[in-house]
Amino acid sequence: MKIAVASGKGGTGKTTVAANLALAISEIVNTSLIDCDVEEPNLHIFFEGEVKSVDEFVKKPRVDESICTLCKECAEFCRFGAISIIKEKVLISDELCHSCGGCRIVCPADAISEIDVAIGKISEIRVSDKLLLIEGRLNPGQPAGNEIIKASKKDSDNFDAVIFDAPPGAACPFIETISDSDYCILVTEPTPFGLHDLKAAYETGKVADVPMGVVINRSTGKDDDIESFCFKNNLEVLMKIPNDLKIAVIQNNGGLFSVEFPEWKKNFLNLYEKIAGLYGVAL
Repeated sequence: MKIAVASGKGGTGKTTVAANLALAISEIVNTSLIDCDVEEPNLHIFFEGEVKSVDEFVKKPRVDESICTLCKECAEFCRFGAISIIKEKVLISDELCHSCGGCRIVCPADAISEIDVAIGKISEIRVSDKLLLIEGRLNPGQPAGNEIIKASKKDSDNFDAVIFDAPPGAACPFIETISDSDYCILVTEPTPFGLHDLKAAYETGKVADVPMGVVINRSTGKDDDIESFCFKNNLEVLMKIPNDLKIAVIQNNGGLFSVEFPEWKKNFLNLYEKIAGLYGVAL
């Protein structure tokens, strides 16, 4: 069972929900918690353990100018504008290149080869026998994190349960994260900004054709606008987390409130069982 935890904006409590949910699930099944917010991953704050990291590489083209005929086939092929022919020189932009390899294939002079370029790191922390934290981190200056997200998720089929902590917003990294999920939890807060960005995430999730439900974080009991939107769009409110100072203090100190309050660990486990039950997944 693969569950993405997402939000339309940062700061709603998405990572809080993902961390507490994964910890609860790991008491019953082999679980992976994957931080797909590769520009600013922070799940490691909540978990201790030895960190093992490896570099992640992608292929980038390079031109042998001694045999290049300046035919422009490569530049005309590249839909992303990563290759330009200026006078008698071929210019390649690694930032625009999507590493498809097409320029190398279409080159009639075999003047294009590929090199490995490091774009980030994939780190693992073995939290417990049944919980593995995987973190993708994009190197500074790299333009897009989708390849790091893909690399972070590549072994997810080896686990009984997988929790993806999606990047905030509703852009390409969000879609990449939720695309192969069985279910997506949208975390929101009962504010005008929370509702606005919940709508954006919901509309994008519909395009990705992923079933969704909502968790309201920092609930004050006055959640009518959020609940009205959910009702109109057939979105189930799966859980409410109260606007509780005790919970906030625990989180701000790098702790997980489901550890301090065992009843909340049970609540998160019930949340997983409910979602799994909707799709006939055996626990």
